[in-house]
Amino acid sequence: MPAADFDDKGLLVTPNSLPPEGIIFGRSAAMAAVRQTLVKIAGANVSVVLTGEGGTGKELLARWIHMHSPYSSGGFVKVNCAAIPNPLLESELFGYEQGAFTGAISSKPGRFELANNGTLFLDEIADLDLSLQSKLLHFLQDGTFSRIGENAERRVDTRLICATNKELVEGIKTHRFRADLFYRINVVQLRLPSLGERREDIPELAEYLRARCEKQFEKKTKPFRPEMMDYLQNRNWPGNVRELSNEIARYVLIGTDGSLEEDRSPGKNAKVANHPGKESVSLKRIARDAVRDMERNIILQALRANQWNRRKTAQALKISYRALMYKISEAGLSSKSSAGNGATGAMKSSSAEEMELPQRLPKNERSAT
Repeated sequence: MPAADFDDKGLLVTPNSLPPEGIIFGRSAAMAAVRQTLVKIAGANVSVVLTGEGGTGKELLARWIHMHSPYSSGGFVKVNCAAIPNPLLESELFGYEQGAFTGAISSKPGRFELANNGTLFLDEIADLDLSLQSKLLHFLQDGTFSRIGENAERRVDTRLICATNKELVEGIKTHRFRADLFYRINVVQLRLPSLGERREDIPELAEYLRARCEKQFEKKTKPFRPEMMDYLQNRNWPGNVRELSNEIARYVLIGTDGSLEEDRSPGKNAKVANHPGKESVSLKRIARDAVRDMERNIILQALRANQWNRRKTAQALKISYRALMYKISEAGLSSKSSAGNGATGAMKSSSAEEMELPQRLPKNERSAT
């Protein structure tokens, strides 16, 4: 059985399988329209450009197209154009011959060759260097290319799928993206909706992610309570499915005792005006306060679980130490007494924070502390 893998949104994928289509497309009208288009184009060897915000599932749908195309027997080769420095990206894409440059002790095939009879997925295509855009255009025009340091031309048969969260037309206007390349790859352009545009898909998606995290971390959790699910459906998700996946992962890792669900219902702690006209209710403020309370509870539970060791807490929450320190300060959990004391302050930070913390917590937390 092939080893399990996870895409950049946390969804389980394996080399020969994808999540159920009910999870990929859900039941929303927005994703139904996406699926209808994909069914029509999957079997044809045409270039596809997937657009949309980060974390909406562009790579997952690229894999779906590959698995439902005549190229499914070949490999699915992904290249993140923004992650590889431009001087190295050319050799990664086209390969090189022995002696082509210093350090080229042997020949190496590029991603184009590896994707022969398969699919080449160019993620973040808008960040591709202009010189490489020219070489990519040449390949798309006649299907041939040359390795670095090679005089002969090679020919491969591959399907190209591109993805970007930027507007390529704007890139053309600012001379960062070639217009001729845009018209060559833009046979079919498909925009993926944000998670906020498909909120009815969140319950089933959240349960799938919870089950996936339980297997990944080998931990059992309680099913989401109705108020918790209502919170997930009504929260703003700027990071889309990727952010939801991270949220569920934290729930599985830290909230197995149900403590993460405390004060998570939107608007629970919000002050609503009793008399019209004296105080207006802001839905954005209610949502912001609910998110802040939820994040504070998560950080507090993680700190306690790690005996207030901030570096271990940052690792458990999968964020940087600097980000954790900022969030601790923002949540009012920082210790004034331990700040600026150097090594001594670091040794006393645990007890000092525990002594100061009850003054900042709600009444129910103070008594427990």
